[in-house]
Amino acid sequence: MDHTDNNRWRTIDIVVASVIAVAFGVIFWAWGLVWSATEAAFAFFPPAQSLIYGVWLVPAVLGGLVIRKPGAALYCETVAAIVSALLGSQWASIVILQGVMQGLGAELAFAAFRYRSFRLPTALLAGALTGVGAALFDFVYWNKTYDLTSYRIPYALLTVVSATVIAGAGAWALTRALANTGVLDRFPAARDRAPI
Repeated sequence: MDHTDNNRWRTIDIVVASVIAVAFGVIFWAWGLVWSATEAAFAFFPPAQSLIYGVWLVPAVLGGLVIRKPGAALYCETVAAIVSALLGSQWASIVILQGVMQGLGAELAFAAFRYRSFRLPTALLAGALTGVGAALFDFVYWNKTYDLTSYRIPYALLTVVSATVIAGAGAWALTRALANTGVLDRFPAARDRAPI
């Protein structure tokens, strides 16, 4: 079978990617409230708040791990961002551009392996690169007025750490958990079912 056929999206791919994206769009909106509510908790070192950033990056990695087709990571992260904007994200429509930047990071990781590797190291790389996309965007857009060494650089580095752990390892674990339930039986990710 020609490998390009494997890269063609099926209807079920579109449906499941959309379900992932919409579900996380709602989570994004709610996570914005959590982010605002936790600002005081990080007053001792404000850049440390980026340790919880990775939640916003999960659909990019999860979409790539589940759908396993070119564009899945970018699609899931971007649509999730659109949904959160439509729900009234406190950061308004700029989150859509952020979603694109974040999704591209994960997309690059899966593309680097030609959409053929979906093991934990690939998921961690996808999480890290999604974090790099997020950190770069925030570095030049949200955090441009903050001090470079005391805020912007630590914030960027901690964002990548959060993305690697929460979005990378977290999405990998979530994919395995979903595979174990049988809901991914129509996807190659079903092969990642943990042995009983």
